[in-house]
Amino acid sequence: MNIYVAHSRAFDFAQDLYRPLRESSLNEEYTFVLPHETSDDPFPSKTFLVEKADVMIAEVSFPSTGLGIELGWADAYNVPIIAIYKKSEKPSGSVQAVTDRLIAYETNEELIQEMQKQLATIKRA
Repeated sequence: MNIYVAHSRAFDFAQDLYRPLRESSLNEEYTFVLPHETSDDPFPSKTFLVEKADVMIAEVSFPSTGLGIELGWADAYNVPIIAIYKKSEKPSGSVQAVTDRLIAYETNEELIQEMQKQLATIKRA
């Protein structure tokens, strides 16, 4: 299952998002596409969402116009969206217009555990 991971650039995504995903058991079960893991260049997310994405995980703790556009594309192309956010943050209410799969987390362990549950549900569908 190809999972596109979208996020704002307003936080240390390499340390706080990419690293926990790569170090988790989920990394062995799913193919995570981390758009800025090796490059800061723009990623062709629209094409990827249309042609290859099975799921989109969106880190919505921080507002981002680009992330909002990607969420719109995923919704338009019927790509299931899992929105994740830090419990200490308040994501935009607009996120609920594109998904009812919301995960609030405090720790990386909690995030991975809840993502596992959501991904298993999507995998069975």
